[in-house]
Amino acid sequence: MSQSIPNSNANQSYTVKEIQGWLISHIAEHLSIKPDEIDVNEPLESYGLDSVQAILLVNKAEKFLGFKLSPMLLWHYPTISSLAKRLVEELETSDSEIFQI
Repeated sequence: MSQSIPNSNANQSYTVKEIQGWLISHIAEHLSIKPDEIDVNEPLESYGLDSVQAILLVNKAEKFLGFKLSPMLLWHYPTISSLAKRLVEELETSDSEIFQI
């Protein structure tokens, strides 16, 4: 069963660069580091992103993108680059409000 997300950006289209920028900004904020210290091709775990921070990031990303995300997404797409590409693909091809892996 689909769940809509209040105040979401449903039907919004984003580029890979826009999603990468959003992810960099929020990950840097969560980890209290400068955005320019983040390499989009480095695994997120190399920055010490723990499971609680990952869940918080997924929750914010759901509001930003307008559909539910599986927390496992960060393990299947472990870099900002791969995650952003996958999210753009999902935005372009899915009519569903819930993104499952």
